[in-house]
Amino acid sequence: MDQITQSTDETRLRNSVAVATRTLNHQNILGYSGHVSARLPGREGAGEIIIQTFDQSRAEVTPDDLVVVDGDGKFVRGNQGARPPDEVAIHTEILRVRDDVNAVFHFHPQVATLFTMVEGAQLVPVDAHAFRWASGIPVHPVPAKINDAAMGAALAATLGPHNAALMRAHGAVIVAESVEALMIDAIHFCENAEANYKAAMLGPVIALSQDDMTLIASKLNRAAHTAKLWDYYTGLAVSAGAVPPDWL
Repeated sequence: MDQITQSTDETRLRNSVAVATRTLNHQNILGYSGHVSARLPGREGAGEIIIQTFDQSRAEVTPDDLVVVDGDGKFVRGNQGARPPDEVAIHTEILRVRDDVNAVFHFHPQVATLFTMVEGAQLVPVDAHAFRWASGIPVHPVPAKINDAAMGAALAATLGPHNAALMRAHGAVIVAESVEALMIDAIHFCENAEANYKAAMLGPVIALSQDDMTLIASKLNRAAHTAKLWDYYTGLAVSAGAVPPDWL
C-alpha cells in the first residue's frame, strides 16, 4: 500500500473513531473511561491501530488527538508525549488473533455488567437486533484492569470467535468489521441488556432461539442497516453540537 493511500485511510479512520467516540458519549454509552480502536488497513495481526489517549475527554476528542500504536501498544505517531490508554492490550491482543475484526470497543455498560454480578443470571439475546450475539456472550472471570499483554491475551481467549464478551464486575468488549458497525453494535448491545433486565422483572426470560436469530440475520442487510443507523445517531450528535458536521 502506498503512502498516499495509507494517509487517506488513516485520515478516514481518525474521523470515524472520533465521531463514534463522541456519538457513544452523547448516547451515554461511553463515559469518562473506555476506548474505540481501529486497525489500519494492510496490517496483519495486531499491526498498527488508531486509538484515543489515556486522558483525552471522550466528549471532546478530535481526530488529531488520536494516536497510532504498534502491535505491542507502543506509541508510533500522533501528538508527541501522548499516552495510550492503560488497557491498550485489550485491543492489540484481540486484533492479533482476530483477522475478521477491524474495530474494538471496551466500555463499562452498567446494566450489562450486572449480569456478571448475580449467580445464575445470564445475558442472552432477547431483542431482535441481538442476533449478532447468537454464538453467545462469554464472561471473562478477571475483574481487574487489563493492562499488560498476558491479561489482554487471556481476554482475547475468553472472547474467542464471539462478537462480545463481558468482564466480571468491570465492563464489556465488542468487536466488529468496521468502526461504523461497531458503534451500532454497541447501541444494540446496551438495548438488549436493558430489555433482558426489564423482561426478567416480568417473569422468566424467553431468549431468541438459534432458528429465530438465523431467520432475523437472513432478512437483514447488515451494511444498509449500519449505514442507516450511523447516519441517524451521528445526526443526533451533530444536532446536539456533540460532533462537528465536517467530520462526517
